[in-house]
Amino acid sequence: MSFIEHMIISEEVVDAIASNKPVVALESTIITHGMPFPQNLDIALAVESRVREAGAIPATIAIMDGKLQVGISGDRLEKLAENADNAAKASRRDVASLLVKGGLAGTTVATTMQIAKAANIEVFATGGIGGVHRGAEQSFDISADLAELARTPVAVVCAGAKSILDISKTLEVLESNGVPVLGYGSEFFPAFFCRSSGHRVDHSFDDVKEIAKVIAMQNSLGMGGVLVGVPIPQEDAMDDEKIEKIIKTAISEAESAGISRKDLTPYLLQRIFELSDGASLKANGALIKNNALIAGKIAVALSDLK
Repeated sequence: MSFIEHMIISEEVVDAIASNKPVVALESTIITHGMPFPQNLDIALAVESRVREAGAIPATIAIMDGKLQVGISGDRLEKLAENADNAAKASRRDVASLLVKGGLAGTTVATTMQIAKAANIEVFATGGIGGVHRGAEQSFDISADLAELARTPVAVVCAGAKSILDISKTLEVLESNGVPVLGYGSEFFPAFFCRSSGHRVDHSFDDVKEIAKVIAMQNSLGMGGVLVGVPIPQEDAMDDEKIEKIIKTAISEAESAGISRKDLTPYLLQRIFELSDGASLKANGALIKNNALIAGKIAVALSDLK
């Protein structure tokens, strides 16, 4: 048995992969756990539109009806968005159980990477990766995304790690696992809502064609995934000091309420939305759309190499 035996791939995506057209995988936790309905549907459609604008085919991934779904669209995408409150959050550890239960789930970065690789999709756009949580020296709360990047040969285009995380420790774990961290148009790793974390990337590139060459080389060497950091557009970035103050408040409240593990990130993102009077949601939408556009361009360049 393998992933492909439990997978349904849309006809558009199947045809694109068969004819070497560029395809970009898209995760679905932003739909199920990132925004309320109908904003989640609006952003999902907008993200797919940006991928197409770049000349690539979008492939939104989720778990539905006991299958790994690749390229959900139309009524099925709307169903996922409308039923977000009933959807699970599927990381690597949850996949088998969710397939057996036949449940509905949004896929995290780690799970989307697994499914994308099984479907032969090499480029994946997301908002921000998971990583090492602040206080991990006590909680040991480290996202499965980091280990997945080390083992699965998919290029992940993101706006860095989520600002709620310890970005310094996240980069240390990525380095320990041999994951190359590239910067697009910046020598610094982005910090999700903010353009720079203050930490340098391993290598910086201004041309998507050069990034595509690195991805192709990494794949040919069988050396796992590549992380591409794309800063949020300047006009959409949040003030560093303001967002940091909000994050610390949200983390303190979570600790007081005893919220941890898989419930922590959704809680923190919701509180940051509330404490920022909705500014974080606007920034989140802007950065994921920008990441989708850049990922589409990288996928086109990667396709041209072949």
